[in-house]
Amino acid sequence: MNLDYLRYFVRLAEVGHYTKAAEQLCITQPSLSHAIRQLEAELGVPLFERAGRNTTLTRFGAEFLDCARQTLSTLDQGVSSLQRSAQGEGLIRLGFLRPLGIEYIPRLAARFLEANPGKRLRFEFHTDRTRGLLEGLLARNFDLVFSSRPAPDLGLTALPVTQQDLVLIAPKDHPLAGRHSVDLLEALPYPQVYFSRSSGLRDLVDSLFTAVGGTPIIAYETEEDQVIAGLVAQGFGIAVVPYMDLLLKLDLAILQISAPPYRRDFFLVTNDAVFLSPAAQAFRTFVLHCSSGAASISPPPPFLWNHR
Repeated sequence: MNLDYLRYFVRLAEVGHYTKAAEQLCITQPSLSHAIRQLEAELGVPLFERAGRNTTLTRFGAEFLDCARQTLSTLDQGVSSLQRSAQGEGLIRLGFLRPLGIEYIPRLAARFLEANPGKRLRFEFHTDRTRGLLEGLLARNFDLVFSSRPAPDLGLTALPVTQQDLVLIAPKDHPLAGRHSVDLLEALPYPQVYFSRSSGLRDLVDSLFTAVGGTPIIAYETEEDQVIAGLVAQGFGIAVVPYMDLLLKLDLAILQISAPPYRRDFFLVTNDAVFLSPAAQAFRTFVLHCSSGAASISPPPPFLWNHR
């Protein structure tokens, strides 16, 4: 069905006069008459009838008018939404690791909104582990993901944007608990609560122990760093985890890792095989511009860790 004809129909129904409706539509009266005849032929019922010099709707025309108005309204809303999207407005769907949701992501989102006053921009915020985030990105549930580095075979683009310190945690009565720092070689004799293979941190922690030439004794495995911290506080072993403020609230010792050298990066991950909306692309550019000066997620000075 011709959308122009629908618009002609609605205008004629509102004006009730062929000549006036044609003038408002900036077309000739014969063109308007032809459009209405085409609609009536397609629908198989008369839409208008003459009432002196004016034109009124038949009962079929009155019924069709509501449908035509809804159709045109929906179409106009869709066109307007896409035009706003093309101008850099709209929804930005973010997926990120929980530690980044405390300060890093909220700060970036707030600064981006401040830098774009007058634009209709909205965010959706989702948290998950790296595996779930990357699966969501590939399923097109997210526009941008902030996570650990994805595996190369996923075909995703990943750029480092911020860092987080790793620490060794131990129960308060553990032989290492009185230390401020530790070489991971010294941690090898003790059972550990370890990240499971589905965690984005597993490969990083494995690489640290490989670097010191040993294999850790894995007593328990789980995916969540907060769960690992809780298990360590209850004496299930020691663990290498990202620093988080929660550690200061638990009954455990926090030790700085003096060796081997390490770097835990968080990455901004995108799927270049999928079209990125102008709003999401603008936020991605904004994040990368800010990343050079972004502070890492770091613990307080070591002398405050184990003396509460």
